[in-house]
Amino acid sequence: MTNAALARPPRAPQPAKQPPRDFLAEVTNRGSGLPSRVILHGVEGVGKTSWASQAPFVIFGQSLGETGLETLIDSGQVTATPHFPQWESWDEVLASVNQLIDQEHAYRTFAVDTLNGVERLCHEHVCRRDFNGDWTDRGFMGYMRGYEVALSEWRLFLALLDRLRSEKKMAVVCLVHTKISRFSNPEGADFDRFAADLHHKTWAVTHRWADMVLFATFFVDTVKDGQKHKGVGGQERILYTEHTAAYDAKNRHGLTESIAFGPDTAGAWANFAAALKDAKSGAVA
Repeated sequence: MTNAALARPPRAPQPAKQPPRDFLAEVTNRGSGLPSRVILHGVEGVGKTSWASQAPFVIFGQSLGETGLETLIDSGQVTATPHFPQWESWDEVLASVNQLIDQEHAYRTFAVDTLNGVERLCHEHVCRRDFNGDWTDRGFMGYMRGYEVALSEWRLFLALLDRLRSEKKMAVVCLVHTKISRFSNPEGADFDRFAADLHHKTWAVTHRWADMVLFATFFVDTVKDGQKHKGVGGQERILYTEHTAAYDAKNRHGLTESIAFGPDTAGAWANFAAALKDAKSGAVA
C-alpha cells in the first residue's frame, strides 16, 4: 500500500472566525419605537371587547366560546370589525399570529379576546401531548406540573406577539376576564383583590411582558345605612392604570392613575388614546 493511499483526505476549509461582537459600539440612548403591549382586565359587562374594537386598524383573534365581538356587531353596538374565526386549538392560535407576521396586510392592532381562552387551549394542547389527555393528579394536575410545562408554550406565544410588534409594527391588546382572588399578605392580614383570571404562573410571565396592565370597572361608592354600608352608583365606568391593594394594574407610560372609560364605545377608546398622548407629551417636555 502506497503512502498516498494511506494519506488522509484533505480537510474542508474552516470558516473564518468572526470577531467578537462589540456591544459598546451598539450602545444607544433611544427607545425601541415599538407599539405597546396592552392588557385590559375588567369586570363582566364593563365593555372590554367594545373598547378594543375602537383601536386603529384592528383585527381580533377570538378564543373558543369568546365570540362577544360578533354579538356586538350583530346588535349594532360596534361597527363591522375584522376578526379571525374562533380559535379551536393551540395550533390555530399560533398559525394565526404567524400569518399576520408573514403575510402583507393593513392591520395595525391585534386584539386577543380573551387570554383566558387562549390559556385554556394551551393547557389542553400540553395535556394531550405530554400527559396523554389525563387531567387528574396522575397527569396534568399532579403537583401542578402541567402548568409549569405549559409555560414554554406560553412563552412561545408571547415571543410571536413580540415578533408581530417588531416586524409589522402592530400594537397588541389582550383582553382578560377578572376574578377576585385572595392575596396572602406577608406584612399583615390577607385580603381580596381584583386580578386577571389566569393561572398564577401564566400571569406572572404575562404581567412582566406587558407594557400596560389596565383594570376596568364600574365606580361604586358606599353610604352608611344604619349599622351597615350599601353600595351606590355603579353606572360610571373607569379605567385604572396603577397598582393598588384592590386591583392589579401598571403602566410604563406615565398615565394618570385613572381615566374615565366614557359613556359609549368610541368615547372609551378616545379617552384612553388622549391620556396616552398627554403622557407622552409630558415625558418629552
